[in-house]
Parts: sequence; structure tokens; C-alpha cells
Amino acid sequence: MSAQFVLGLGRRKSAVARVRIKPGTGSYQINGRPVSEYFGTLRDANEAKAPLTLLETPDTYDVDANVHGGGPHGQAGALSLGVARALKTANPALFERLRQGGFLTRDPRMKERKKYGRRGARRGFQFSKR
Repeated sequence: MSAQFVLGLGRRKSAVARVRIKPGTGSYQINGRPVSEYFGTLRDANEAKAPLTLLETPDTYDVDANVHGGGPHGQAGALSLGVARALKTANPALFERLRQGGFLTRDPRMKERKKYGRRGARRGFQFSKR
């Protein structure tokens, strides 16, 4: 292999993104498809590219990611964290800018489990007096 790549792992909700970056021309592939084709909305595509946009280096790295689980918005958040972690590993001098941008913080919110005796996580069954 000629170019060395750096790994980053990102998670959000139930989505997991395994990201590999290497110096290149700026191609962004998710599960073998371009980012604009993979995400239906511009919001999710922009969120996935956000760490590179913050650093003003969208054409410096090639990003290749495998994503599974969750929905589009969770996957975009997982990609954002994975890319930021990979960039931090590739160039530790970027740590402070990525931290200030909020890209190195994992969003801890998960779906709450259903409890017994309830219809959902917190919602009870409908009460009938008669």
C-alpha cells in the first residue's frame, strides 16, 4: 500500500462509522458511494463534512467510511465524530480547533429501553376506571 491511512471511529445513537482518511484530493466515499449520493438531505451531507470544512481542508484528505445502524441523521453525526478523531490522530496540532468546534464530543443520547408494566419507555397503558 503506497499511502498510509489513519482510522477514526464515530458513534451516535445506534449508528457506527468506521472512517479511514489519507492525504489525497478530497474524495468522500461512504459505503462505496459519494457523500452527496449517500445522504438524501444537504443537512446530513454537510454535517458529515463539517470537521473538514471547519479546518478549511476539504481537498486535503480522501475519506473512506463504512457506516451501519441508525438513520441518516445519526449516521451523519457518527461520521462527523469519526472524521474528527481521524484528523486528530493524523495531525495532533488540530486537536484544539476540533475541540473548540465541538467535533470531538460524543453525543451520549441513546434510545431508552422499554420497561415492564409500561407501553413504552415511560408511557403507561391507558387507564380505564370502568
